Amino acid sequence: MTHPNQKILIWPAGEDKVTIRSFCTPGDIEPLSLKETFVESGRYNPILTKKESLIDAALQPDANVTLAYTEDKKIIGISILRYPHPDERWSKIEGRVMMEVSVLEVVGVWRSKGISKKLFELLLDHPFREDRIIYMVGYSWTWDVSGTDKSVIEYRNMLINIFSHFGFGIYPTNEPNVMLRPENLFMARIGANISENIRKRFKLIRFNLND
Repeated sequence: MTHPNQKILIWPAGEDKVTIRSFCTPGDIEPLSLKETFVESGRYNPILTKKESLIDAALQPDANVTLAYTEDKKIIGISILRYPHPDERWSKIEGRVMMEVSVLEVVGVWRSKGISKKLFELLLDHPFREDRIIYMVGYSWTWDVSGTDKSVIEYRNMLINIFSHFGFGIYPTNEPNVMLRPENLFMARIGANISENIRKRFKLIRFNLND
């Protein structure tokens, strides 16, 4: 069964055509493969390597799993928007206000073709977009810096550029993993319908403080 909010975009990538599909259901994911695309290479270890992880994410409430795949059904781009794990500080704001961009990744040979921005565009085309604080946590040890000609800071700036384009800003936080390295970052987009009270709660949660 197709998700009611699903959108499909056919994106030209040179001589190839890439399908970008939002709100993928388990049935959409089942015929696809990432065995040959999302694999370890050098110092790079993809965040997701198993299709089962995508299916699990697609089954979560309100989640948006947006995938880019080739005509022969190989997944070459993954983006996931979902609620944080209950044990994380970001889930402490009541009402499921916080949603995380937990993955935004395109396979090396398919980068620089505009796919990541289109993935992100469909990922954020969510019916609750203005009722949520959507955030990302950037850990430099998960970045495929070795697969690019960029330094860690240049890679960081590239991420900032992508997320800023969609209304995200950098916010300070004392989250321990973010503070481990100076290049790590926390970014968020505050929806238009977020109340002032929730905004204050968000500020406190970023520093693990209570009211």
